[in-house]
Amino acid sequence: MNIVLIGMPGAGKSTLGPPLARTLKRDFIDTDLLIQEKTGRPLQEIIDTQGTEAFKRIEEATIVCHNFQNAVIATGGSVVYYRRAMEHLSRNGVVVYIAIPFDEMAERLGNIQTRGIVLKTGQDLHDLYTERVPLYEKYADITIDCSASDCERCVGDVINTLQKFR
Repeated sequence: MNIVLIGMPGAGKSTLGPPLARTLKRDFIDTDLLIQEKTGRPLQEIIDTQGTEAFKRIEEATIVCHNFQNAVIATGGSVVYYRRAMEHLSRNGVVVYIAIPFDEMAERLGNIQTRGIVLKTGQDLHDLYTERVPLYEKYADITIDCSASDCERCVGDVINTLQKFR
């Protein structure tokens, strides 16, 4: 089974993923990096030049065309917008929601204009948070609270919870 990390931008999916994968002796895959490799462009450039809808199509297509095996997968924060992608990821994986509070997310993100975050026209970060949290909760098999936590503790929490989950 794969371990699929979902959560808000800045939650720590790409930070937690590599040590989690090493500990569990799995491959690590960052879907944001797959998109960049596929397109040859940074995420923010895709959003700026093609728009958020085009980015969403690229993100969904990138995920559903891969058959991940024995991996820890860090997804982009917007993956929960695509039912087909989430079904594909959860078919052979445990979906772990890395949860952090809004204030911590906002502090971690800093300049959101360069992060490749899918925002609708007129949407601010708080609106995005409010919209996505129910989607993360809907798709999650497991939720891990990583607020004000260091990476090592969060990795340990994921591993301990996965052992109980099985």
